[in-house]
Amino acid sequence: MTAPARGRGRPRDPETDAAILRAALEVFVERGIEGLSIEQVAKRAGVGKLTVYRRWATKEELVSQAIQTMVSDELTLSLADLDALSPYEITERALPAAAELAASPGYRALIARIWGSAVSHPSLMAVTWERYILPRRRLAAYLIERARQEGLLAADADADVLIDMMVGAVMYRALQPDPPDTDEMLRYLRAVYRQAGLLPPEPS
Repeated sequence: MTAPARGRGRPRDPETDAAILRAALEVFVERGIEGLSIEQVAKRAGVGKLTVYRRWATKEELVSQAIQTMVSDELTLSLADLDALSPYEITERALPAAAELAASPGYRALIARIWGSAVSHPSLMAVTWERYILPRRRLAAYLIERARQEGLLAADADADVLIDMMVGAVMYRALQPDPPDTDEMLRYLRAVYRQAGLLPPEPS
């Protein structure tokens, strides 16, 4: 007797997905998007390459989802959180996890690879922007609007400019030759957010 055919709606094995995503992230950090192939990822994950292709049509989509597995979801606050807390409370709650992430060697290597691929493989940045960065920017913009309505920021404060300034400052500091540890990164993040108006001034 032959085995019954598997239905097209058969649930994916989450352990297989996790192994593929881990392998994709490792290969991406080691070799960049130019040096990554589906075959290499499949071999490292211990699966056939067709298993990978059934899940992700392109290596850019695969890497983009793998990036999301590294960056903690704890950094993302819901709109309900934003409405329930003050802008200062929201910022203070998010900063410890953000500092730990930004100070980790894996994160430094990851962002270097992402931005290094922006020109040569714009599709990777496009997918990452749409699926990961843009939702977080929208939440940050909502937080900035809350702060503006409460009089913590100038009425003409530009949310996009403020977000770019804060993200750019963190990336620049993280990619320096002698990057800060978690404690120093937390101190630096507090200074950045204080300058942006999302933390209260230090007591004089």
